[in-house]
Amino acid sequence: MAIHLYKTSTPSTRNGAVESKVKSNPRNHLIYGQHRCGKGRNARGIITAGHRGGGHKRLYRKIDFRRNEKDIYGRIVNIEYDPNRNAYICLIHYGDGEKKYILHPRGAIIGDTIVSGTEVPIKMGNALPLSAV
Repeated sequence: MAIHLYKTSTPSTRNGAVESKVKSNPRNHLIYGQHRCGKGRNARGIITAGHRGGGHKRLYRKIDFRRNEKDIYGRIVNIEYDPNRNAYICLIHYGDGEKKYILHPRGAIIGDTIVSGTEVPIKMGNALPLSAV
């Protein structure tokens, strides 16, 4: 991943650097338009609270929180920014051809292999089911 160095325009951006993630177009079957209401508007849609802008249009990414693909290995293909949450997301290509988004596990990089199931090794990115014993 590349490191973006800031050009100094103010004292706060002096010697600043940010690690940039891969930015790509989201997959069409994994996104949908989410209706956003509120933002200081009343029932008629008129702004009643001051200083509430419209914001940028955001598409919602479907995140696989359940991780139901049991004992099927998946490979991290992309690490993307999600505008709807304060976290990065990963695009996973599973061995059976399925493509899903998951929350980015800390320390995972592009090309890592993950799996979910009961007998998987304990490793960053792998998912073990919660079992009632």
